[in-house]
Amino acid sequence: MATVIYKNAYFEVNGTSLSDHVESLTFNYASEMQDETAMGDDTRIRKGGLKTWSLDLNFHQDFGAADVDGKFFALVGTTACYEWRPQNICSTVINPRFSGIGVVESYAPQGGSVGSLLDAPVSIQSASDVARATAAT
Repeated sequence: MATVIYKNAYFEVNGTSLSDHVESLTFNYASEMQDETAMGDDTRIRKGGLKTWSLDLNFHQDFGAADVDGKFFALVGTTACYEWRPQNICSTVINPRFSGIGVVESYAPQGGSVGSLLDAPVSIQSASDVARATAAT
Protein backbone atom coordinates (compact mmCIF):
# COMPACT_ATOMS: atom_id res chain seq x y z
CA MET A 1 0.00 0.00 0.00
CA ALA A 2 1.38 3.38 -1.01
CA THR A 3 1.48 6.14 1.56
CA VAL A 4 1.57 9.85 0.81
CA ILE A 5 3.29 12.69 2.59
CA TYR A 6 0.83 15.55 2.22
CA LYS A 7 3.13 18.37 1.14
CA ASN A 8 2.32 19.39 -2.42
CA ALA A 9 -1.47 19.31 -2.99
CA TYR A 10 -3.04 20.86 -6.08
CA PHE A 11 -5.96 23.31 -5.88
CA GLU A 12 -7.58 25.51 -8.48
CA VAL A 13 -10.57 27.83 -8.66
CA ASN A 14 -12.17 28.66 -12.02
CA GLY A 15 -9.09 27.35 -13.84
CA THR A 16 -6.53 29.33 -11.80
CA SER A 17 -4.14 27.36 -9.61
CA LEU A 18 -3.67 28.72 -6.10
CA SER A 19 -1.62 25.69 -4.98
CA ASP A 20 1.39 27.80 -4.06
CA HIS A 21 -0.73 29.70 -1.48
CA VAL A 22 -2.41 26.68 0.18
CA GLU A 23 -1.28 25.98 3.75
CA SER A 24 -3.91 23.29 4.38
CA LEU A 25 -6.76 21.64 2.49
CA THR A 26 -9.38 19.29 3.92
CA PHE A 27 -11.90 17.57 1.65
CA ASN A 28 -15.01 16.39 3.53
CA TYR A 29 -17.37 13.87 1.87
CA ALA A 30 -20.46 12.57 3.64
CA SER A 31 -23.99 11.25 3.38
CA GLU A 32 -26.93 12.73 5.23
CA MET A 33 -28.20 9.96 7.44
CA GLN A 34 -31.95 9.30 7.43
CA ASP A 35 -33.69 7.66 10.38
CA GLU A 36 -35.88 4.73 9.30
CA THR A 37 -36.60 3.55 12.84
CA ALA A 38 -40.19 2.36 13.32
CA MET A 39 -42.35 1.12 16.17
CA GLY A 40 -41.06 -2.20 17.48
CA ASP A 41 -37.41 -1.52 16.58
CA ASP A 42 -34.94 -1.70 19.48
CA THR A 43 -32.12 -0.06 17.55
CA ARG A 44 -32.00 3.03 15.32
CA ILE A 45 -32.11 2.04 11.67
CA ARG A 46 -30.21 4.42 9.39
CA LYS A 47 -30.14 4.86 5.63
CA GLY A 48 -27.80 6.97 3.59
CA GLY A 49 -29.47 9.99 2.05
CA LEU A 50 -28.19 12.81 -0.08
CA LYS A 51 -24.44 13.20 -0.33
CA THR A 52 -22.65 16.37 0.57
CA TRP A 53 -19.07 17.62 0.27
CA SER A 54 -17.10 20.61 1.43
CA LEU A 55 -13.60 22.03 1.36
CA ASP A 56 -11.89 23.75 4.26
CA LEU A 57 -8.78 25.60 3.14
CA ASN A 58 -6.27 27.90 4.73
CA PHE A 59 -4.32 30.16 2.39
CA HIS A 60 -1.30 32.35 2.95
CA GLN A 61 -2.91 35.66 2.01
CA ASP A 62 -2.03 37.49 -1.19
CA PHE A 63 -4.01 40.57 -2.24
CA GLY A 64 -3.05 40.37 -5.92
CA ALA A 65 -5.89 40.50 -8.46
CA ALA A 66 -5.33 36.88 -9.58
CA ASP A 67 -4.46 35.56 -6.13
CA VAL A 68 -6.31 34.62 -2.92
CA ASP A 69 -8.17 37.86 -2.16
CA GLY A 70 -8.73 38.67 -5.82
CA LYS A 71 -10.47 35.31 -6.25
CA PHE A 72 -12.40 34.76 -3.02
CA PHE A 73 -13.63 38.21 -1.98
CA ALA A 74 -16.04 38.30 -4.93
CA LEU A 75 -17.01 34.60 -4.61
CA VAL A 76 -18.61 34.69 -1.13
CA GLY A 77 -22.17 33.41 -1.58
CA THR A 78 -21.64 32.51 -5.23
CA THR A 79 -20.58 29.40 -7.13
CA ALA A 80 -17.34 28.56 -8.87
CA CYS A 81 -15.58 25.51 -10.33
CA TYR A 82 -12.99 23.78 -8.15
CA GLU A 83 -10.44 21.04 -8.73
CA TRP A 84 -8.08 19.45 -6.22
CA ARG A 85 -5.65 16.54 -6.01
CA PRO A 86 -3.54 15.06 -3.20
CA GLN A 87 -0.36 15.80 -5.16
CA ASN A 88 0.51 18.51 -7.67
CA ILE A 89 1.18 16.02 -10.45
CA CYS A 90 -1.03 14.51 -13.14
CA SER A 91 -4.01 12.49 -11.94
CA THR A 92 -3.62 8.72 -11.79
CA VAL A 93 -5.05 5.81 -9.81
CA ILE A 94 -2.83 6.83 -6.88
CA ASN A 95 -3.48 10.59 -7.33
CA PRO A 96 -7.20 11.05 -8.05
CA ARG A 97 -8.55 14.35 -9.35
CA PHE A 98 -11.65 15.68 -7.58
CA SER A 99 -13.79 18.45 -9.02
CA GLY A 100 -17.12 20.12 -8.49
CA ILE A 101 -19.06 23.34 -8.35
CA GLY A 102 -19.10 24.83 -4.88
CA VAL A 103 -20.35 27.94 -3.14
CA VAL A 104 -18.04 29.95 -0.87
CA GLU A 105 -19.69 29.92 2.54
CA SER A 106 -17.07 32.02 4.29
CA TYR A 107 -13.81 33.83 3.65
CA ALA A 108 -11.76 35.66 6.29
CA PRO A 109 -9.44 37.99 4.36
CA GLN A 110 -7.63 39.38 7.39
CA GLY A 111 -6.83 38.30 10.93
CA GLY A 112 -3.95 37.27 13.13
CA SER A 113 -1.61 38.41 15.84
CA VAL A 114 1.40 40.67 15.66
CA GLY A 115 4.32 39.09 13.86
CA SER A 116 2.30 36.23 12.40
CA LEU A 117 1.88 35.26 8.78
CA LEU A 118 -1.39 36.66 7.41
CA ASP A 119 -3.58 33.68 6.54
CA ALA A 120 -7.03 33.53 4.96
CA PRO A 121 -9.34 30.59 5.78
CA VAL A 122 -12.02 29.66 3.22
CA SER A 123 -14.99 27.31 3.55
CA ILE A 124 -16.62 25.94 0.38
CA GLN A 125 -19.89 23.96 0.36
CA SER A 126 -21.23 21.67 -2.36
CA ALA A 127 -23.38 23.11 -5.15
CA SER A 128 -23.10 20.05 -7.44
CA ASP A 129 -22.02 16.44 -7.35
CA VAL A 130 -18.31 15.88 -6.80
CA ALA A 131 -16.45 14.01 -9.51
CA ARG A 132 -13.53 11.65 -8.90
CA ALA A 133 -11.30 10.82 -11.85
CA THR A 134 -8.14 8.75 -12.15
CA ALA A 135 -7.44 9.15 -15.86
CA ALA A 136 -4.11 10.82 -16.55
CA THR A 137 -4.32 14.52 -17.28
